[in-house]
Amino acid sequence: MQDLIRTEPLTPEVFAPFGDVLEAGGEPDRIINRGLCGRWHDRARLDFGPGGRAGISIFKAEPREMPYTLDMVERHPDGSQAFLPMSLDPFLVIVAPDEGGRPGPPRAFMTSPGQGINLLRNTWHGVLTPLAAPGLFAVVDRIGDTPNLEEHWFDSPYLIAFNR
Repeated sequence: MQDLIRTEPLTPEVFAPFGDVLEAGGEPDRIINRGLCGRWHDRARLDFGPGGRAGISIFKAEPREMPYTLDMVERHPDGSQAFLPMSLDPFLVIVAPDEGGRPGPPRAFMTSPGQGINLLRNTWHGVLTPLAAPGLFAVVDRIGDTPNLEEHWFDSPYLIAFNR
């Protein structure tokens, strides 16, 4: 039998050990462009290791179905990774604490429409998991010539379900 993980709402406080929630919530930090634009300033802890630079890529991922089977997580030891949805569809975010170089018990978060995330460097996380088409995201991450990916396959997969 698979271990069951229920999704949690994505909030900045609960997600802080793993990364940043990117959203235009509350009042903006600044009003710019002659008062016509609010700016929520410097919301992600971007971190790119030596020999790398920040890059913006576009990802298009196939929508997944719930319940979702989690059999693998990955991490990027040399850089943070931000996912900014290009639609207002919620998506699934899976993270796990590091426990001695291996992932600990995973947690699953459901974004609200308009939320993105920034994963801190070396954070274990699931693959990009949109739940609706088009699954289109702008991704800000490290571009460099050295390897920046470590995968961990679970001996027994987890089943992720909505928290209803």
